[in-house]
Amino acid sequence: MDFSETDLIERAKELRKKVLDLALETGEGHIGGSLSEIEIMISLYDFILKEEDKFILSKGHACFPFYILLNEKGYKPKILGHPDIDCENGIYCTTGSLGHGLPIGVGMALARKLKSESGKIYVLMGDGECQEGTTWESSLIASHHKLDNLVIIIDDNKLQAINKTQNVLSFNSLRKKFEAFGFYVSEADGHNFKELIEVLNKKVSSMPHLIIAHTTKGKGVSYMENNPDWHGRRPTPERINPAYEELK
Repeated sequence: MDFSETDLIERAKELRKKVLDLALETGEGHIGGSLSEIEIMISLYDFILKEEDKFILSKGHACFPFYILLNEKGYKPKILGHPDIDCENGIYCTTGSLGHGLPIGVGMALARKLKSESGKIYVLMGDGECQEGTTWESSLIASHHKLDNLVIIIDDNKLQAINKTQNVLSFNSLRKKFEAFGFYVSEADGHNFKELIEVLNKKVSSMPHLIIAHTTKGKGVSYMENNPDWHGRRPTPERINPAYEELK
């Protein structure tokens, strides 16, 4: 697939600025986790998702890029702190309480398998979300039923709330864990469009596909990068204006 890396880098920068605009407009927003998923979301919405596919943002707190991209596609989602189900506007389940998006996505993928329907289910999760028991219960079901119409992307920015993920509850190796659960596992630089699009286009049969996207929380704004304070810090012009300068 042909694309201009330079144009996409500029598109990512513009989307980051729009996230800041929306955060200031609403007075809220999980900016750090929103900025880490930018390239993943652009790759999905510009290159991967087809009409028959469905996308679930399981890390629902990082919803501002989601709303902006849906608007670009002609949808009119209600701007809330977390996505609320609105199928007519591209939101297929309510998320925000972590651990809900994957079980719902597995159910959707299984239903399609049983009904021999086309289309894939894509679920974007946070790495901290993998600490939820529902993640592993759902993974067992996905593997048992060979849900090769399910693609899970983990935004592996290695921070959750106010600490490093490994300090809260270490995984040791997400790759080994998901492989042990019967997944085909890919890894990519979560800020590299070429790598992301390549792994998202990978054909996997007879097993679900898990993509670990290595990212930086707060990516693109130096004082937000790898800074857990920006998980949920309330935006103000004084706090945000320097970020606009960096994104020029």
